[in-house]
Amino acid sequence: MSTPPEQSPSPPQQPLPAPQDADASQPAPAPQPPAVPPQPTAYPYPNPQSTPPQNPYAQPTLVNQPAQPMPQSANPYAPQPGYGYPPVTAPPSGGTNTVARAVLWAAVGAVVASAAWAVGVFLTGGFGDKADLRGYTAPANLCSGADYSSFKEEYPADDSSPTKNAMKDPALDESVCSLSLKKTGSSYADAYLSIQVDLHKKTDPGPEFTATWKNYGDSHTDYDVTPVHGIGDEAYLVTQDTSNGSTTSGSRYATLAVRDGWMTYTMYYSAYLSSYESDTNPPTLDEVTGWLKSDTKATLQQLKG
Repeated sequence: MSTPPEQSPSPPQQPLPAPQDADASQPAPAPQPPAVPPQPTAYPYPNPQSTPPQNPYAQPTLVNQPAQPMPQSANPYAPQPGYGYPPVTAPPSGGTNTVARAVLWAAVGAVVASAAWAVGVFLTGGFGDKADLRGYTAPANLCSGADYSSFKEEYPADDSSPTKNAMKDPALDESVCSLSLKKTGSSYADAYLSIQVDLHKKTDPGPEFTATWKNYGDSHTDYDVTPVHGIGDEAYLVTQDTSNGSTTSGSRYATLAVRDGWMTYTMYYSAYLSSYESDTNPPTLDEVTGWLKSDTKATLQQLKG
């Protein structure tokens, strides 16, 4: 038969204090104040003297402040504005399509500009540094390379010692011929004829040629200037007659200047009249200018050889 478990012994009872008589001589205990309810506190914990352990690496939290969004840039090493870098701007509206269209139009513009440049080069005959000589040459002896046959009828005697010069340079080729014109029986020259051809190989002589000959009457007194058509790109006839119809005084002068491309050409005639000259019937300026035009055309043809 099993034995019931033993009961733990009860603690000894403390003796109750003896009842005191109401008229006992001891005074009654002082009344206790009522319990004070707990007061509100700023600490979230029951006991403000015992705060929970703090995390030294935690970020401070602002009370009653909404959380701020994180910055969009994920690269902490990206340059920030204000340190010598331009501010980062958003791409233009339209995105990739707008950029693509801009690149396309830029490419089209470049093609159009290149085409226009090529057409300009084709029409002008080069880049502007290539001489437009039209096939002309400057012979070493222009006296034998020029045609002045129109003057032979008036001045049939040949000049036994004409003056001729020639120069060749990367910038300019030049040939010059000076002749004394004599009538039959004359001991001395009755007139003079000079011819010069220049091939400008580095610079276009056009602007200076026009300024010189078109305005010759402005820079020289009592000269007449007349444009001549049908010879080269441009030509000018410059004349002067101070004889006033006399055959024994004064002078007669005529020059035909021609430019054809970058080639310039001049044929110059002069006669000085005096009572000592044997020529009492010099040619008129109209006759001389006709000879200049005819022989200039023939000479230019020969110089293209």
